[in-house]
Amino acid sequence: MKQTLHPTVHPVVYVDTSSGEEFVTTSTLTSNETKDINGVSHYVLRIEISSSSHPFYTGKDRFVDSTGRVDKFKEKMEKAAAAAGTRGTKKAKKAAAIAAEQVAATAAKKVKKSTAPVQDASVEEPASAEMPETATNDVTEA
Repeated sequence: MKQTLHPTVHPVVYVDTSSGEEFVTTSTLTSNETKDINGVSHYVLRIEISSSSHPFYTGKDRFVDSTGRVDKFKEKMEKAAAAAGTRGTKKAKKAAAIAAEQVAATAAKKVKKSTAPVQDASVEEPASAEMPETATNDVTEA
């Protein structure tokens, strides 16, 4: 088996920051902080939620989301957009072209609405109810 094929596994301790619970295991992740447990140096990895603090496992209703899901998603999308803007990939160029088309279409709609000819709504006058001319006999008496 190749020696460089698999990642290096290290002893770690996960520390739940909300409950203080510690989980000793192994992982490929490392950190700058270490802790000696039974004479073995473990990397300390801090996590916000674990089985000891999650409401599903504890049965307690409490707010555990330190950053909202929507905020996390928006931040993730902003990072991706910024990264795509710096790269010159086909995907980024296509996304930029689509965005430009959408902006142009929106602007065209606004211009079209503002410069659209106003149709003259002429109102037909009702037929006048004039009396028909009647023949008058001008008879002068002599």
